[in-house]
Amino acid sequence: MQEYVDKIATCVAKGKVNKTAPFPPDMKDKDGADEIAAEALKNGVHPDLLLEGCMKGMDIIGKEFSENRAFVTNLVVSAAAMNAVLKHIKPFLESGEVKRKGKFVIGTVSGDLHDIGKNLVSMIITGGGYEVIDLGVDVPTNKFLDAISNNPGCSVGLSALLTTTMANMENSVKAIKSTYPDLKILIGGAPINQDFCSRIGADFYSPNPHDAVDYLNKSVA
Repeated sequence: MQEYVDKIATCVAKGKVNKTAPFPPDMKDKDGADEIAAEALKNGVHPDLLLEGCMKGMDIIGKEFSENRAFVTNLVVSAAAMNAVLKHIKPFLESGEVKRKGKFVIGTVSGDLHDIGKNLVSMIITGGGYEVIDLGVDVPTNKFLDAISNNPGCSVGLSALLTTTMANMENSVKAIKSTYPDLKILIGGAPINQDFCSRIGADFYSPNPHDAVDYLNKSVA
């Protein structure tokens, strides 16, 4: 059984989606995440182990990215490989047979249409074993509050790329905290730093998405 976990982890970390995928070159014509996940379930491997393989693989590529040994393109193909596995275990996730660690609501704040950073965080946190509710871009405060209300016990992430939308991030954080004082709020984006995080009352900031997973894991432990 562990063999399948390790195989899926390798495929996810290297971005090997399926057998016909040309990337990575050293795995050409070898089975990818899609085929291995299907074979594992056929052979009676519990879907929990497939999710474990995804988490392990995304942890590897996440660390490499945070150490500048991998690039955005590597994260994208790793996410594609992860999604190939999740496709197979989706029925088990929906039935509750496979448990997620928790829920994470994320969105780019009002007035900001940038989503690359938000999408990277979504990929890494999904790979970390969480259900991600992505609200998209230009998200007003009331939409964050509605999503939090509909997903009790969640954590929330706010992204901003423009200095002009940092005020909107501050307003959203303060409104969320006034309604849900114990809820964990993570923020990020190019103009954001730890001083700003502390000043507006958010709980966590990091310039790389892998640290967000570590923080969430400690928060739900």
